[in-house]
Amino acid sequence: MRVYALISTCLTAAIAKGAVVQHPFSPGKADLEIITVPTIDFQSSGTRLSLDNIHEVHVNARYSDTVDSHGETLIPPTLYDFAETFKTDIKQVLGRSWRVDEAAHPSLSTVFLTIDEDKTRYLDAAGRWTSEGYSVSITETGVIIAGASPLGVWWGTRTLLQLAVLHPDGIPTGHAVDSPGWGIRGVMLDVGRKFYPTSFLGELCSYLSYFKQNTFHLHLSDNVGVVNPDDKDFVNSLYSGFRLRTEDSRVAGLASPANESYSREEFDSLQRQCAARGVTIIPEIEAPGHALPILKWKPQLALIDDYTMLNISHPETLPALKTIWSVFLPWMHSKTVHIGADEYSADFVKDYNDCVNVLNAHIYEVSGKRTRIWGTFPPKDAYSNNIATNISLQHWAFFEDDPLHDYVEKGYSVLNSDVAHYIIPGYSPYFPPELNKTRIFHGSPDGSGYIPTTFDMSNSSNNPERWHPLVNGQIAATWNDLGPNGSVVSDAYYAWRNHLPALADKQWGGSITELQYDSVFDRLHESIPAQNLDMTILSKSRTIFHYDYAGGVSDGSGNGYDATNHGCKLDHRQVHFDGRCYLSTPMRRKGRDYTLTFSVKPLAYGGALFQHEELALLADSKLTFQADGQYFPINYTLPLDDWTKVSIIAEGRKTIAVINDDERIEFQTLLGLSGTGLRWNPMAFPAPLNIIGKGFQGKMRSVRLEEGAQWKD
Repeated sequence: MRVYALISTCLTAAIAKGAVVQHPFSPGKADLEIITVPTIDFQSSGTRLSLDNIHEVHVNARYSDTVDSHGETLIPPTLYDFAETFKTDIKQVLGRSWRVDEAAHPSLSTVFLTIDEDKTRYLDAAGRWTSEGYSVSITETGVIIAGASPLGVWWGTRTLLQLAVLHPDGIPTGHAVDSPGWGIRGVMLDVGRKFYPTSFLGELCSYLSYFKQNTFHLHLSDNVGVVNPDDKDFVNSLYSGFRLRTEDSRVAGLASPANESYSREEFDSLQRQCAARGVTIIPEIEAPGHALPILKWKPQLALIDDYTMLNISHPETLPALKTIWSVFLPWMHSKTVHIGADEYSADFVKDYNDCVNVLNAHIYEVSGKRTRIWGTFPPKDAYSNNIATNISLQHWAFFEDDPLHDYVEKGYSVLNSDVAHYIIPGYSPYFPPELNKTRIFHGSPDGSGYIPTTFDMSNSSNNPERWHPLVNGQIAATWNDLGPNGSVVSDAYYAWRNHLPALADKQWGGSITELQYDSVFDRLHESIPAQNLDMTILSKSRTIFHYDYAGGVSDGSGNGYDATNHGCKLDHRQVHFDGRCYLSTPMRRKGRDYTLTFSVKPLAYGGALFQHEELALLADSKLTFQADGQYFPINYTLPLDDWTKVSIIAEGRKTIAVINDDERIEFQTLLGLSGTGLRWNPMAFPAPLNIIGKGFQGKMRSVRLEEGAQWKD
């Protein structure tokens, strides 16, 4: 009991003191030596906790089965669930094996997880209680994390994990009380115009969670842009996607092909994987604009002068939309769903408002869920059917709406997705391929950091007060306006990689400076658990693997990445591929910045030189990368029955083939700019490594993968 009294006294003192310190949505007072992302107002005691003194995670037995009922997810983990996930992170990141158990009170050498029921302690920017708040108290003998809910506790474990990474010689002792300023923090990804596998999306949730972002908005249906929308045949030839796939006869024919859509089981698994880390998937099905996927299913519903838009006045349109939502609402484990409603014809505003209001009422009646739309037609006195005020608006551009004056001042809640952080991976004449760091740190009109209430970066009169309760938060959107061949899957991650944690700090209400951020980013980035989005391969040296085939298919790099031979003949340091045999390796892919070198002697064209699932380097009549169902050839043909040395060099956003240490040819994609022209653009392909030579006929020797772009002078 003496131990409990000691730690409880520390916790009580921490909470009492935390009740009067500034919350992170105010200008912070964080110790410059104690930085996390987002920042916390950490009051240091001046000593250190060695993790050698911690052996277990204890969950307060009274709250073990408690869940957060106030957040967006309908599948919230229990406090004990979060503890188990925390345990796996500790093992992966710190290499420590901690046991999880229940306990009634804190004890020595433990991390104690509990719930703080004080409704006055954890407040957001508007002064409202938030279930995401937490306090952390660290002594030389243990840690207590008390959350307003299990989700708050989870965010507290992110703080503790970051502190452990940044202070490997001992975690600073002290305490902090922390709450997010805004309730919605995260990103949006356009999966309608480019398909992304659930494995990739799940890893992105791990990335978001580490920096306390709680929302992943998935734009599940769309089509590429068009400048001749009244040309029916042309429009129907355009790429479009509807990503939810079901056997339900009511929507037969609506979904994209099976390799570019998600079954209910896959979508459910993704949502649960993300919820386990505090991230809620917000699904969006776009209509009545951007509706080509629906119109390929029911072409009779199109506007006569725009075959990407639904004719809302057609008697079958609203029933069709109701049917779609009735089928898929049971799949969706969020309290809010997004119906799109972006960029519709201004000639039919009344019909548009009717459509939005009808779907809003239908969704609530069927599922009890709330509705969100993109800001498109602001309410006006001239309309007798303005959209209902219980619909939340997602602002993205001032040419569509003025979020403060059109919505906030009229009682609508608004989510900020302004074009300040609009990204298009690959190329766009208007938007960057990655987040703008300067805008994050200096994007407010006064030059301070961007925050969710920053709708206008230059004119503060267009921005509500920081504390305004109708601003829900901020979402950074990544769009695939130019379709599936404009980028590869991993480009979406690289669009966010370097600067999203900084934006997460601002979304939370943190106060990290650019200098502080740069000082900790690399170490924190290397420690993000449950993901390998960089597609890193561990190596003892610059050479990751080397197969010289002198004594079989062993790896000569010292890393032990030996291959397995599936029926191929080896002699004279060569592998003979007959179109049926192949080699397999323990590696899958290598992300950006690598050099893959090999010598090859094809006897016929066809087959994969290197492959992992749908990513491949093909020995076709033109040397070709295949990625995400698209083909990217270069103007080079490997000579038959002759040896050629090839180096595939990936550097940043470019991939280049170097032939015989001489000729350099870049892999590029030809982009159609929404009917206004064409443009060649670089492509950043990962190196496919899992399978070597499948379907290929010829010989190969000396295969080597090196870290970084190794250019020959």
